Amino acid sequence: MLKKLKDALSPGNRLAALFGGACFVCRGEARQVLCDACDADLPRLGGARCPRCALASPAGALCGRCLARPPSYDATIAALAYDFPADTLVHALKFRGELALAPLLGVLLLRHIQAEDLRGISFIVPVPLSGARLRQRGFNQASEIARPIARSAGKPIELELLGRVRDTAPQFDLPWSERQRNVRGAFSAGRALIGATVAVVDDVMTTGATLEEIAANLKAAGAARVVNWVVARTLPPQ
Repeated sequence: MLKKLKDALSPGNRLAALFGGACFVCRGEARQVLCDACDADLPRLGGARCPRCALASPAGALCGRCLARPPSYDATIAALAYDFPADTLVHALKFRGELALAPLLGVLLLRHIQAEDLRGISFIVPVPLSGARLRQRGFNQASEIARPIARSAGKPIELELLGRVRDTAPQFDLPWSERQRNVRGAFSAGRALIGATVAVVDDVMTTGATLEEIAANLKAAGAARVVNWVVARTLPPQ
């Protein structure tokens, strides 16, 4: 695992060349995509967190919300809080097509995935885009983030297993209360998944509505366990 992690980190120097030796965030001198200061400023998630939804929870126990209404997914691993400068990196990849940032985000997530988290994983599934949005954007940011993780973890990536069968309004445009209804019935598994453990990769987890709908669909297809691997987690207001 350590060797593979080192291999995953090696693209940093090549990526730095793409950005002209300047930090992507502050434009100061950098040997990697981010300078040391901006890398240190990344809002890495730590402390005791609910293993199910990755929000803060005393002693790392299941939080009250997950106890009251258990989600269909079984666990969530998140690398960063969706705050500056993590939000800048995700936004640049997602909406400006800065594809060279995808390996960096993948590596940041990979650092939070422990060897025990990989045991039993059958395959990795990126959250799919609708056909219309994929044609408009030209790429799926979740797929681009998932590729270096799959390579380094030695796990197969399934790009066609989960389909987005209904186009939906962007989740970020909707109030939290409407997001679950917006994605209901939007996904479909392409085959039976009897007994599989599936890792679902996405860039940002906010309410968890999209990941909840995906997990419910995968379990309806026979998956035994569904875990979320997300780069950034939106945290509740303080």
